[in-house]
Amino acid sequence: MKCLVAVDGSEASKNALAYAIDIADAMDGSITVVHSVDPTAHDEGGSEPTLSLWDEDQRLILESIEDAEQRGLDLLDDASAFADDLSHDVAVELCYGNPVAEITDYAEDEGFDAIFVGHRGRSERAGLMLGSVAKSLVERATVPVTVVR
Repeated sequence: MKCLVAVDGSEASKNALAYAIDIADAMDGSITVVHSVDPTAHDEGGSEPTLSLWDEDQRLILESIEDAEQRGLDLLDDASAFADDLSHDVAVELCYGNPVAEITDYAEDEGFDAIFVGHRGRSERAGLMLGSVAKSLVERATVPVTVVR
C-alpha cells in the first residue's frame, strides 16, 4: 500500500502521519510525506476563535517564495524525524502551488492508494473564509482520503 501524508506543521498533521504509519506497518506499505508550498500566503491559524474579520486578516501573512520553501523543507524534515522516532522510513516531496490541486494530482500521478491529512479544527468562521484543505482534498481526490484530528 502506497500512502501519501500531507503535512502542514499542525498537531493534526502529525497525528495523521502517526496513523498512516500504523496503517502502513500493518499493510507492509510505504509512506511519502508531502507539503505544498503556496508562497502567496499562509495562515497562522490558531484554535482560538476570532472576534472579527479584522482578527482573521491579522492571521494572514504574506511570504516570499524562499521563506515558504524553507518553511516547507523544515516541515518535511520534522515529519521525517518524527517518522524515524516511530521506526518508519518515509520519503518526502516538496510541491509548489495550490495544496489541494498539487496533493491530489501528485497522488494520482504517482499511483498512491490513499491520502492521510490532518484537520486543524479551525473556528467555523475561519473555515468559511479560508476553506478547508482537508475537505477539499476529500472532494477532489481520486483515492480514499483519511482525515485525522
